[in-house]
Amino acid sequence: MRAFRRLAPAAAALAFVLAVVGSWIRINGAGMTCPDWPLCHGAIVPTLVGGVVLEWSHRMLALVESFVVAATIVSGWRVRRQIVGLTPALSALGGIFVAQVLLGGATVRLGNSPISVVLHWGTAMALLATLTIVALLAQFAPAPSALRPRGETPAALAFAAILGFITMCIGSYVSSSFAGLACATFPDCDGTLTGHGTAQLVQMLHRLGAASFAIAACMATVSAVQTGSARVRGAAVAGTALLFVQIALGAANVLWRLPTALREAHAANAALTFIVFVAAAVFATIDPLREPAHEAQRTAVPARTAPIS
Repeated sequence: MRAFRRLAPAAAALAFVLAVVGSWIRINGAGMTCPDWPLCHGAIVPTLVGGVVLEWSHRMLALVESFVVAATIVSGWRVRRQIVGLTPALSALGGIFVAQVLLGGATVRLGNSPISVVLHWGTAMALLATLTIVALLAQFAPAPSALRPRGETPAALAFAAILGFITMCIGSYVSSSFAGLACATFPDCDGTLTGHGTAQLVQMLHRLGAASFAIAACMATVSAVQTGSARVRGAAVAGTALLFVQIALGAANVLWRLPTALREAHAANAALTFIVFVAAAVFATIDPLREPAHEAQRTAVPARTAPIS
């Protein structure tokens, strides 16, 4: 159990770093500096010059992550009967990881086409979410009685996370298809709500997704604050705060014409916001509900008083 508890968070942290670094490499135009896969310019260790250094380093980090994920699955499988929900989580982790590796190769072979980038990023976020769930299960090892219906808060937080996932995938298409400045104004698109042409429509779909995510996140956070444990409340509030930072970064990217630093921050914060909502949903599932004050007073047992002699 000790090894599993150490490996699972490490795998989740590496997955986050790997996703963000991969996004940064593409943003900086180095995504195709290794035009073949799994080798780079036909070599295991190519001539490390220019952008090749970035892309090759990313692949080496992915190799390290492969070993850490494999070790996490093996160590977790040994203790799966002690932690409820761990078996399906580990099974999903194995499948998603294999898909991510294959999509990494396909993305290179397809020249970082927008669709391949969306699939690769979406699978990377699914991998990160699954690793986060596994890491939290490893740390808190909920008993079977812990996973039971707990009102609407877990579903609301999970729904917000799903909307965040969809918004990120649309955003990856916008970025990889060079449609980040298709709409030169914010929040509208050159005076319209849908824009003109495919590029502007996709940009506005991304903004619509962000707005839907914000509404769902606020509603889920209100529910979490009213009924959730301290961990649920903290994660939900933090996720909503990160979401509004993300919206500000998106607006700044448009208004300041996509400076590289802001694009990188936008990608990293998107992944962080998503994963915080995933964690909030997990906490809401395994933590007990916080009893409202008026309900606690109603159900409190009166203290016994001494009889009057």
